[in-house]
Amino acid sequence: MPTTPAPRSGDGTDAGLSLTIDPAAAAAPFEQLRAGVVDAVQSGRLAPGDRLPTVRALAERLGLATNTVAKAYRALEGDGVIETRGRNGTVIAEYGDAGRRALQRAAADFAALARRVGVDAAEAREIVDAALRG
Repeated sequence: MPTTPAPRSGDGTDAGLSLTIDPAAAAAPFEQLRAGVVDAVQSGRLAPGDRLPTVRALAERLGLATNTVAKAYRALEGDGVIETRGRNGTVIAEYGDAGRRALQRAAADFAALARRVGVDAAEAREIVDAALRG
């Protein structure tokens, strides 16, 4: 089962997204890919603004046809999960009201800073929990 990490937007680091396509699964490969991205967004592993690999690059990494990845990206874009920005690539879309979008951007910035300074996810969550209690 091929697995691939998706790069973070702009900084070239690993987003922590691990996609696995099971050719024996009942769900079609494009649906597995679509569901994997949705799950990563819902769990917070991918945040608004995170860049996804190009269709061709992801197809190569997962051993899928480019049309399969393109179909999944079209479905995700139709659902408002991702947006294509031409030469700037495909990114996770912002969603929700203005307050929620601002919070999502702040969380993405916080996560990027935590990675840069070497703070792991558990410690970063502790820092956020303390701030929320504060």
